[in-house]
Amino acid sequence: MHHHRSRAAIVAGILLTAVGTTVPASAAMRPEASAKAPPSARVVNARWAGHCTFDRLVIDVRGSAPHVSVKPVKTLRYDPSGKKVPLAGKYFLDIRLSPAVGHDAAGNALYKGPRLVKIQLSKLKGLALTGDFEGVVSFGSAFQTKPTYKVYKLHSPERVVLDFNHANRCG
Repeated sequence: MHHHRSRAAIVAGILLTAVGTTVPASAAMRPEASAKAPPSARVVNARWAGHCTFDRLVIDVRGSAPHVSVKPVKTLRYDPSGKKVPLAGKYFLDIRLSPAVGHDAAGNALYKGPRLVKIQLSKLKGLALTGDFEGVVSFGSAFQTKPTYKVYKLHSPERVVLDFNHANRCG
């Protein structure tokens, strides 16, 4: 029994060593290319739906999933102008995806979703595309009551999901 285990360990060790030596060579070719290339996350749409106990916002992404940060803000502003976003609400969340783009290298919009919209869900009352600037795509969401939320990513296709809980029940 012991003999087989050590033999498997040796074989695994050899495989790991082989993989280890092949990875850096290909990775070494990439840094210069990626420095010039735009972010691989392309934000193409945003959509939403009301469910029994939560409202869901989905941001559709092509390419790799970007980092997502969500923070409460007193006022939603457009990036980079700083102009106030005309969405009614008492509470706002600033949602940022980075590195990400909503346009192609020629400046054409890849993002085909809504740019400023009132939403009549239990919790989510509005959404705006607030920025697509220097590798950050930002959205603002509006609420009448303080939002509690969960943020996660789903894959194949890539999408960023925010669930906003509310007190409504099904049935």
